[in-house]
Amino acid sequence: MDAVSAPVRVLVVDDDALVRSGLAMILGGAPDVELVGQAVDGRDGVQAARELRPDVVLMDIRMPVMTGLEATEHLQSWDDPPKVIVLTTFDADDYVVRALGAGASGFLLKDTPPPSIVDAIRRVADGDPMLSPSVTARLIQQLTAGGAPDRVRVARERLQRLTDREHEVAVAVGAGLTNAEIAQRLHLSVPTVKAHIGRLFAKLGVDNRVQIAICVHDAGLV
Repeated sequence: MDAVSAPVRVLVVDDDALVRSGLAMILGGAPDVELVGQAVDGRDGVQAARELRPDVVLMDIRMPVMTGLEATEHLQSWDDPPKVIVLTTFDADDYVVRALGAGASGFLLKDTPPPSIVDAIRRVADGDPMLSPSVTARLIQQLTAGGAPDRVRVARERLQRLTDREHEVAVAVGAGLTNAEIAQRLHLSVPTVKAHIGRLFAKLGVDNRVQIAICVHDAGLV
């Protein structure tokens, strides 16, 4: 690991002690990831995040006291929120869809292999997507189901705020490409791609890449 790179600080929020223990063991084996704390429900997780300021929160969805969805909404209302990866048993869980709409950076099934969990944390901390194109497409279908007839018009009006290059990056995000893949396709550096995506968040009024992809899909560009 690069000596100048700080480890990714992770908070685990889950009401199941066995899940918390398992995740702690997984994260403990990654030299570039640091488990900074654990919480037993959403309210406890929000408080822990406020005190510990993690880079990434692994957030269970179905918890007592405060659900992971409510906790995610709280966290994403902050000026500088941590990235949130929601944990679930079912990939079609409506809570997952709502959490992504609220600003979560992606989701993991609880039976995800340990190396993939660590890789997802690294990618999300680095601003990269962690959802496969097929998963993104399914989530977008659920999020946009039953929408108003003018969704296409509204999405296209939002995209008109972008420069030509930002528009190209947005379409690439909608296609499910990673930052590295976008850089290769558009002949840009990865830092330049990240800068463009940061501007997309501001111009489109979104919090994550899934929401960019929804706008692109609504406009009929992917």
